[in-house]
Amino acid sequence: MEADIAPASPAEAEWVAHQRRWAQGRRRLFWSAVPLLYLIYVAASVAQNSHGQAAVWGYAILAAFGLLVLVAPVVLLQATPRRFWTVYAVLIGLFVAELPFARAAAFVMCLYITMFTVARLGARSAPVVLALTLAALLVPVSVPSWHVSLTKSIDDFTPLAIPVVGVVTFAVLQVVRGNQALTDARAELAALAAENERFRIARDLHDLLGHSLTTITVKAGLACRLGQADPERAFREMGEVAALARRSLADVRAAVTSYRDVTLTGELAAGRELLRAAGVTADLPSAVDVVDPGHHELFGWVLREGLTNVVRHAHASSCAVRLSPSSVEIVDDGVGGAASPGAGGAASPGNGLTGLRERVAAAGGVIQAGPQQPRGWRLRVSLPAEGDV
Repeated sequence: MEADIAPASPAEAEWVAHQRRWAQGRRRLFWSAVPLLYLIYVAASVAQNSHGQAAVWGYAILAAFGLLVLVAPVVLLQATPRRFWTVYAVLIGLFVAELPFARAAAFVMCLYITMFTVARLGARSAPVVLALTLAALLVPVSVPSWHVSLTKSIDDFTPLAIPVVGVVTFAVLQVVRGNQALTDARAELAALAAENERFRIARDLHDLLGHSLTTITVKAGLACRLGQADPERAFREMGEVAALARRSLADVRAAVTSYRDVTLTGELAAGRELLRAAGVTADLPSAVDVVDPGHHELFGWVLREGLTNVVRHAHASSCAVRLSPSSVEIVDDGVGGAASPGAGGAASPGNGLTGLRERVAAAGGVIQAGPQQPRGWRLRVSLPAEGDV
């Protein structure tokens, strides 16, 4: 997933934008420039210990070091190892070159070198940080002309500041990287949620419209056949078609907004009417009390898809539905696998059966679909009984 995928809500979008603003652009340069104030201490030491041309060189080296520190965060942390270590070597070289002009104060520059070392190497930078700390403590004592005693070197803040800066840099980078990971995770979750919603809408529209349009087609055909023989019944059938069309429109709106109400009782009633209109003898349960309440909605979807397929594809003369506390079974005497490809057949299952498999799998159930002998088709969905894991 790309990190710039839009989050799921305006609040999350604002949060992600806020994180990026603090990590990019002018703010990054600002936070790189603030620590450069400590270089004033080095400049003061150059003024105290160097004069004339030597002071000019000291200031020039210090300015070059400060400029490199300012732009380094933009080019270093994401750079190739070769480019990073090249710039890193230049920083070390400028520090060493500054030593004759700023003397012991030049070790302040090691604070910045420590930051980049920890940023690049993480916990592996500990030996380098230790070496810089010992150098800041012992080198000034080792150069007689600097007139720095061990006591004064210990009292100097730089040997203590170097490991402190290393630890703080490590902690800050952990937080920054954690925030970036959280930003990426939020963006990815938002993208997955949007993708799942698209799949849900596509599946629900197929299930809703497939059933409704099949019923409308069957009833409209029946009304046409009854037009002259029984005009009153034909008129009644067309009225039911109009009512069903209005209900289908409401179902589509409900599916898009994720507020849909599919019940086992309602699907049994709708299925009985659908089979009657199609001329299929229906053997359907009269009550659903035997089914666990938690299974009612899923079994309603099973009935909707299964009975719609019976009318569409089976060319059956009879259809039976059997319910148990944790299963539903639909059996017809139609043409079976020849016209209703499904599990176990050579043909691939249709979108409806695929969507049904997804629903059943999400509920932890098992779906079985296949032809009967000598003819017919059987669809069975079994779910774990309540209390089973």
